[in-house]
Amino acid sequence: MEQTKNASTAQKSGIHTPPSKNIVETAIAAGTFNTLVAAIKAAGLAETLNGKGPFTVFAPTDEAFKKLPHGALDALLKDTGKLKAVLTYHVIQGYVAAKDVKSGEVMTVQGTTLTAAVSSTGVQVNGAHVTQADIATTNGVIHVIDAVIMPKTWKLLATAA
Repeated sequence: MEQTKNASTAQKSGIHTPPSKNIVETAIAAGTFNTLVAAIKAAGLAETLNGKGPFTVFAPTDEAFKKLPHGALDALLKDTGKLKAVLTYHVIQGYVAAKDVKSGEVMTVQGTTLTAAVSSTGVQVNGAHVTQADIATTNGVIHVIDAVIMPKTWKLLATAA
């Protein structure tokens, strides 16, 4: 989290400090994306998100994952195909700063669209609010969101015990 604060302070003061960590390293350093990082590793996406990019990631926090129905995260972690699809739905190709997000459909790396909504109160993707924007990394940008987003036709159900 310290790097994020320093980057924000540097940006406000007009001093630009280039990022030194990639998307995964930045998420690990933040300390609020432990579930996301574990899911990225379980899905085999760490190498991709450590790669060249650029990528824009709408990153759900640990708190966002806690909002999933009971048992849904465990079910996802056991189904790597579905887990990979959910995670790549949070990623778009290219570097898109918050100021450049436009309302409308946006194609995800997963292959289906998410809906972005820009208003005077901020940016939302599929109803999830961007709570912190423009965390620069060496291979893209992270926008923190307050919910795990799903393709429109998907439902995450808890598994029967």
